[in-house]
Amino acid sequence: MARTPNTDRRQRGGDDQRNRSPRGDERDEEFLDKLVHINRVAKVVKGGRRFAFAALVVVGDGKGRVGFGTGKAREVPEAIRKATDQAKRTMIKVPLREGRTLHHDTNGHFGAGWVTLRSAPAGTGIISGGPMRAVFETMGVQDVVGKCTGTTNPYNMIKATFDALVNSQAPRQVAARRGKKVGDIVARRDGAAAAGATE
Repeated sequence: MARTPNTDRRQRGGDDQRNRSPRGDERDEEFLDKLVHINRVAKVVKGGRRFAFAALVVVGDGKGRVGFGTGKAREVPEAIRKATDQAKRTMIKVPLREGRTLHHDTNGHFGAGWVTLRSAPAGTGIISGGPMRAVFETMGVQDVVGKCTGTTNPYNMIKATFDALVNSQAPRQVAARRGKKVGDIVARRDGAAAAGATE
């Protein structure tokens, strides 16, 4: 009889843990993650070769927040977990136009990689490939045109893309910095876009 209360506490603790785990899963489900690249490296030691894996992961919430991370481990799942945790800690907020595209064209570079990101009208879709597409899909961008020149290294392409996204600004931010109204900034942007379309 004396063991019954302890058993009940263990059962209640187990129930509490089972009840807590779904809520944690729900918090994780609000993020979209994509594995961009896995690199296997070998270290030659006296007994042979030791293999390790490096993972590159992009994480986003589909609403303008996105981040990337890298992780190294002896096993692939552990490397992916480390990369995902780092990506969640280093997320940035990118302003989106109508929740589907960028506000303006922007450029970015890292190392030997240069990227050009252009806003696009509705229905264009994501016109870019490789690591850049993973960034846009997790960020929630639906219409964008991306071009990468120089390197094809996925690490440099991701970092160059994030360099371009950091430089992206909303009309409200530009208006506040210049002391103008948001309507003036938007009208000038739309006028320039219309002029470019007629040429």
